[in-house]
Amino acid sequence: MENIALIESFSEFKDDKLIDRVTLMAILEDVFRNALKKKFGDDDNFDIIINPDKGDLEIWRNRIVVADGEVEEPNQEISLTAARKIEPDFEVGEDVSQEVKLIDLGRRAILALRQNLISKIHEHDNTNIFKHFKELEGSLYTAEVHHIRHRAVILLDDEGNEIILPKDKQIPSDFFRKGDNVRGIIDSVELKGNKPAIIMSRTSPKFLEKLFESEIPEVFDGLITIKNVVRIPGEKAKVAVDSYDDRIDPVGACVGMKGSRIHGIVRELGNENIDVINYTSNLQLYITRALSPARVTSIKIDEENKRAEAILKPEEVSKAIGRGGHNIRLAGQLTGYEIDVFREGAEEDVELREFTDEIEGWVIKEFSKAGLDTAKSILEQDVADLVKRTDLEEETILDVIRILKEEFED
Repeated sequence: MENIALIESFSEFKDDKLIDRVTLMAILEDVFRNALKKKFGDDDNFDIIINPDKGDLEIWRNRIVVADGEVEEPNQEISLTAARKIEPDFEVGEDVSQEVKLIDLGRRAILALRQNLISKIHEHDNTNIFKHFKELEGSLYTAEVHHIRHRAVILLDDEGNEIILPKDKQIPSDFFRKGDNVRGIIDSVELKGNKPAIIMSRTSPKFLEKLFESEIPEVFDGLITIKNVVRIPGEKAKVAVDSYDDRIDPVGACVGMKGSRIHGIVRELGNENIDVINYTSNLQLYITRALSPARVTSIKIDEENKRAEAILKPEEVSKAIGRGGHNIRLAGQLTGYEIDVFREGAEEDVELREFTDEIEGWVIKEFSKAGLDTAKSILEQDVADLVKRTDLEEETILDVIRILKEEFED
């Protein structure tokens, strides 16, 4: 009865961990065999019989009867006298099966056995969790904020699985409280020791792609295909879409009437500015669209070096570059081309870097960041606008304007 009682006490793990009875019994057999090896040195001559339906367990030790005084392997052999205490008609050379009670293993061994069982069940549980989430990599997932650490937010899903949202995979404007529901994608799953580390991301371009699938039926149904997604999390994103059905306007379907369809996605991403453009295999047209909202006058492409020169009217240049250079950087990532922006009439202009003898390099760099890399581009602006668009002091800007006027306009 000791065996049965112990098995039934172990059944609590089955209920707690949702482990099926057969798997539990297989783990039990493995654990008991380890205990037998420690006790007897070997488990090859033991039969372990498990009845999953009844939760019953029997352990039988098989030995060969040898003459008294000739026992060399006590685990494999039994003396004739000892065998006849089990059954009086045993003879030398016969096989003897004797039941082993758990109590025979000793109290300490039983405690160790229980600990080993707990460890094995946790290992089995962790393996199943790892496999489950490995299949979910790249999928949308929602979990609840459990607690907030300095470098990560710890989430729990409905099954109590721990999911980590690291600081560098959060959108800069993200702010969470305990109990909040958080959406992201399962970015990666790794085994650290025996425990799975499940990492969520809200900064991955894949997250934006999955939000499109979730929120826009035509994308979910495959009527609209997402060709590429690039983003600067929380700032700006560009999504190239296409449709094989000429009756469908992919950009219109994704954006919706007055932005109704994309509004929820923008809100989810902390008001990230999303440009949706029509994909095309016409490279010139694709780069032109990628630079939107700027209007491009013409484009010259160097396919060998993967570079493109875009010519724009002066008032369109700042739009093409975008705040902090975000627009032109994303356009380059979307198309795979390094894009340089030039103003119309640039041949009559002078590039700012030609004034390095009189203007410090860091000042030129600040102007360049704002898309102001020629003399005309600066002289055409108001001083107040230049202060807003750069991190330069008004005095520094006035000095630059004075130098340019002296050198350029003369």
